[in-house]
Amino acid sequence: MKAFWIYTAMRLGLFAGSFAIIFGVWFLVAGSVPIFWAVLIAFVVSGVASFFILERQRRAFAVRVEGRAEQAAAKFDEQRSKEDRD
Repeated sequence: MKAFWIYTAMRLGLFAGSFAIIFGVWFLVAGSVPIFWAVLIAFVVSGVASFFILERQRRAFAVRVEGRAEQAAAKFDEQRSKEDRD
């Protein structure tokens, strides 16, 4: 779960940073900011940026999930073979 929380925190931080930059630039240029559009643009920008910037964390999370899935499948197969023997 640690890899999940690290990745999630970094995604949220990237979104917050993107929002702050977009909001600040938009406010300096226009004087007022429509929040909906600032959030939408920040969401898209942070999503694209996270694809490149957070690749290592995403890979670590995927490896962890894959390992747990393999363990669960092995336990399931073990239980099924044990049940077949009985």
